[in-house]
Amino acid sequence: MSGIEGKVVAITGAGSGIGEATALLLAERGAKVVLGARRVERLEALAARIEKAGGEAAWVRTDVKRREELSGLVTLARDRFGKLDVLVSNAGVGLISPLDDLRVEDWEEMIDVNLKGVLYGIAAALPVFRQQGVGHFVNIVSTAGLRISPLMSVYAGTKNAVRTLSEGLRQEAGGNLRVTVVSPGFVRTDFAGPMPDPEVKAQILDTMDRIAIPPEAVARTAAFAVEQPDGVDVGDIVVRPTAQD
Repeated sequence: MSGIEGKVVAITGAGSGIGEATALLLAERGAKVVLGARRVERLEALAARIEKAGGEAAWVRTDVKRREELSGLVTLARDRFGKLDVLVSNAGVGLISPLDDLRVEDWEEMIDVNLKGVLYGIAAALPVFRQQGVGHFVNIVSTAGLRISPLMSVYAGTKNAVRTLSEGLRQEAGGNLRVTVVSPGFVRTDFAGPMPDPEVKAQILDTMDRIAIPPEAVARTAAFAVEQPDGVDVGDIVVRPTAQD
């Protein structure tokens, strides 16, 4: 038996990209996955795919900007499977643009999704983990916070905020709870889709086309952390293309 088999794992941003790949891999390895995302049709299709392959999945529409919807995701895990072992906070948005553009609404969106969404997940899951005496937070951040680049300052700021609060959470968690931070580099996803600046978007897409790794690489990294014994905390993992600066 693997350290994943039988675990109940809730995943935000599960409708595509890293979240989808993580759900598929963990379900294949015996986890019961609870899927959260905004696009219901994606969740339905993913759950059906997992169940067709012999896995177990539940889903609920989850907008991480709404605290009650994160609570609903955790509640679904407990109602359907009796517990929650892992919360993967993966939902994120990268509305990259020059600061001079003053796209304040985009800044607020990144704060709401990338930072507050993770905090809402912690607020929903931490009491459950305390009650169970065991639990694992896996927070997906970014290498953008490790090497600060022009145009990404607000995005990197939100990801570094999650990095900081994750370390604080780890220190407060005590001996029974685990906290893992995964920092992906360029990954082949639809990350660039919502970017407002066409030139910036074209640059990001060009870099992705040249060097990006598949989302399955990040999923394997998250799985490595999840499969460790309860007393082993994999704290911080960077996974990026070998060609990335």
